[in-house]
Amino acid sequence: MLTTPKSMRLQIVLAGRSNSGKSSLLNLLCGSKTAITSNIPGTTTDVVEKAMEFRPFGPVLFLDTAGFDDHTELGEKRIEKTRNALKRADILLIVSRAGVWGDIENELLETAKTNKVPAVAVFTHIDVNAPEENFLNEVKAKLPVLCCCALEETGKRDELLNELREIFTPLLKEKLNSEIPLLRDLLNPGDTVLMLVPIDNQAPKGRLILPQVQAIRDVLDADASAVVANENNFAAQLANLKTPPALVVCDSQVVHVMMEHLPSDIPGTTFSILFARLKGDLQLLYEGAKAIETLEDGDHILIAEACTHHAADDDIGRVKIPKLISKKSGKKLNFEVISRDFPDDLTKYKLIIHCGSCMLNRQETLARLEFARSNNIPVTNFGMAISFCQGVLTRAMSPFIKNA
Repeated sequence: MLTTPKSMRLQIVLAGRSNSGKSSLLNLLCGSKTAITSNIPGTTTDVVEKAMEFRPFGPVLFLDTAGFDDHTELGEKRIEKTRNALKRADILLIVSRAGVWGDIENELLETAKTNKVPAVAVFTHIDVNAPEENFLNEVKAKLPVLCCCALEETGKRDELLNELREIFTPLLKEKLNSEIPLLRDLLNPGDTVLMLVPIDNQAPKGRLILPQVQAIRDVLDADASAVVANENNFAAQLANLKTPPALVVCDSQVVHVMMEHLPSDIPGTTFSILFARLKGDLQLLYEGAKAIETLEDGDHILIAEACTHHAADDDIGRVKIPKLISKKSGKKLNFEVISRDFPDDLTKYKLIIHCGSCMLNRQETLARLEFARSNNIPVTNFGMAISFCQGVLTRAMSPFIKNA
């Protein structure tokens, strides 16, 4: 549970008014004093995250947020943090004191509908003020799914978790049953996958990067085998296999090496394209890469990173991709790099090139892609942009899109 990355957890967001009991509810659910609680409005100033094992959903992440009615000096910035957290929600808990439901709760409910995520009303402090039947019926007319709890009754933690499990199970059934595999659906038991993993100055010392580790695990889950090679011994490893691999996967930065040695009858793709399917909209990102050919002098390109990191001298997003796109397009372009937070205004950009989203969950990635699409801005990701500029994107997409 502790080693499961945040991006692969079910994310449950608690949102509501100040002093509605969000932080106390988080502490009760997690069985520990994770969040500071107080009667003073604005106690929660930033998103508080707590990982927990929640059967049958496995590792989940609870997110406690600042009050949606925070009128303190920094309130607007805190609310903006809450809005960003809502984009990550796989399920939203609208937390309110018993008997309270108004514009704020309605706005949160509409946000959940817009983001296409299930919402649950949680009424707190029922030991102080039990909700009336008429009030509950009025809420049920808007949001049929609700529960009530007393935050100080720690002995009823298991009872509350069991109630939420019963509530969540049907709400999340479709989502859990439709989870997209990374690559195991492309394999049969006994298959071999050859992975081309470069060891350069951006590779973490003594480790592989997260997408590579997850891909290896997915191969094992398919009862298949993974063979890992670097760019120096890739050709030899490919030739040494008695049976051709069912699939070859490479880091986007060495896709040209893979395609140079890979026979046309062996499917090959990149880790970045696998993650485009896992986390986002594969077709949208594929079409977005083609927009590189339409760029004109002076166009602005957004390079969107989902995490902060110490950039290397030849950083993929800040150095390599701008060089490749400038060379491919033959235009004088303006590149802007952002880390983590996505812009609220995209109007000046002609193309967005997003990272692989290994640090974002699918819900937040799709929210970003939908925001770009609704603004008519083409969007692709790092690996697809590189493959397009190298002239091999069609080949790298062949395992997923017929006649790509």
